[in-house]
Amino acid sequence: MKKTGKVFLFSGHMIDAPDRPVPRFPADKEKIARKAIEKTLKELHAGADDLAISSGACGGDLLFAEACLDRGLSFEMRLPFPVPEFLERSVLFADQDWEQRFFKVKEHPNTRVYYMQDELGELPVDENPYEKCNLWMLERAISFGKERVNFICLWDGKGGDGPGGTRHMIRSIRQRSGYVTILDTNQLFFEE
Repeated sequence: MKKTGKVFLFSGHMIDAPDRPVPRFPADKEKIARKAIEKTLKELHAGADDLAISSGACGGDLLFAEACLDRGLSFEMRLPFPVPEFLERSVLFADQDWEQRFFKVKEHPNTRVYYMQDELGELPVDENPYEKCNLWMLERAISFGKERVNFICLWDGKGGDGPGGTRHMIRSIRQRSGYVTILDTNQLFFEE
């Protein structure tokens, strides 16, 4: 087993659903987001000795995973639900080729997939699965040492559409420390 260097943890917006009333991550901004993620990984010297951790939602998660795998990192895809339910909630609504990309990342030789229920058991009724997944990913990253964690997020600085979004992850990592890079989607996508 190789020794892990830096740990890159990611959270970010999903691609907007076609009927989203206020744009947050329009599908036509995907290339801009991808370039910003790639640039950040390059600046942080991410490479083959490093580990990347995120979920697998369409948009930020999969863009991050693809960029990390392209750089030779090991990747842990951590899912709050079994694949069919996860796809229904976090991938299929976006149209395009996101389902195919999800499976390409999932089946990549550098990817290991973990399911929250397998590791943590049944979720209590009063716990939010997305918040729990954020904390589960964060605890995994921190287990290598707080000083190794580099958190990257693709975020508009606002609250999400529900509990457990990127804002929750940022608050959680700041409480536990770690290096944070915010890729501000307001600047990336909407400023000329």
